[in-house]
Amino acid sequence: MHILMYRWKAYNYKDVEETFKVLGHTMDNIEQKLGNYDIDPAFEVLLRNQLCQVHYDMVFTVNYFAVISNICQELGIKYVSWTCDNPLISMYHRSVFNDCNYIFTFDKTNYLEFKAMGVRHIWYLPLAVDTERVDAVIDGRIEVAGMDKWAYTGDVAFVGSLYERNSYDKLKDKLPEYLQGYFDAVMEAQLNISGANIIEPMLTTDILERLQQYFKLEKSSEESFSDLGLIFQTTVLGFKIAEVQRRRALIELSKHFQVNVYSNSDVSELVRVRYMGSVDYWSEMPKVFRESKINLNFTIPNIKSGIPLRVWDVLGSKGFLLTNYQAEIPYYFEEGKDLVCFDGVEDLREKVAYYLKHEDERMQIAENGYKKVKEYHTYVHRVSEMLRIIEKAED
Repeated sequence: MHILMYRWKAYNYKDVEETFKVLGHTMDNIEQKLGNYDIDPAFEVLLRNQLCQVHYDMVFTVNYFAVISNICQELGIKYVSWTCDNPLISMYHRSVFNDCNYIFTFDKTNYLEFKAMGVRHIWYLPLAVDTERVDAVIDGRIEVAGMDKWAYTGDVAFVGSLYERNSYDKLKDKLPEYLQGYFDAVMEAQLNISGANIIEPMLTTDILERLQQYFKLEKSSEESFSDLGLIFQTTVLGFKIAEVQRRRALIELSKHFQVNVYSNSDVSELVRVRYMGSVDYWSEMPKVFRESKINLNFTIPNIKSGIPLRVWDVLGSKGFLLTNYQAEIPYYFEEGKDLVCFDGVEDLREKVAYYLKHEDERMQIAENGYKKVKEYHTYVHRVSEMLRIIEKAED
């Protein structure tokens, strides 16, 4: 197959692209920053010209772009997308019903939602990891510039954003006291629940009617069917909850353990945390996961049931993982054998203390998790499954 891939800043696009090549397909790329995911006249001209000049069997993207779907529908070309973020506001668009689409989403709750809407060509497909690439980076077979080895080592490590630039902080002072108190209570309740998202049902019609006086809904286009509840629960409350959860946990752990944070975020308030700067996803992050004794994952509540990319990346690096519980984890991993889940800050602190003292047990769990993803959950497994599904759907 000849595949055209739209490249953007998604972390895992290289792994997907290389996997298509390994499976014998020819890849071309198109790159241009989109001003709008729904309508972008300059990009539409670029994409249409490329698709008219060369025969492609399909267009592929990591995440879904309505503007690409509509061009593919117009020209009669398959459009295949695989999400790595959830929920994708760009999917709440009339173009998801286009016949050209083959949409794969890593969050089963998201899949069921769109299936219930009547979207025919949508399937559930969890994320993955390229263990061969990761091994080559860690073993030095892929030469990359990076920090000295000491910068990757430590007792406890977290790699990721602290979401300190969230829009809730800007909005809160404009809200009446009642709404401030209500949203604070919703966020606190969500922080005390593992493996479920309660934000959506808490945004009742009455609350949303009050909110719209202070929060303006900006749709990307007239074709979008995203609403105030969806936008507010994800881009406002979801990011704020992620910030509070991560900061609370890191502050508590840093009182008792050495904690390294690798991030572009402002950590100046985390006085005991050892700030390590940001690390490159391809060349440095696998080394952090391998060399750190304990790696942390905090799943943003916007991901309702799915397993985020960080989980696969840690396990694929043969790192020991402590993660919040997600509903889909038991489908793929045995808790306490392949990885360890925590429930709240106190449980997290106790488990960090336990596994720092029990090195053999910790290293065995890391080994088990690595073997599990290497045997069953690589990009070759996932992309092969994707192509089988597409072929079957065409029969």
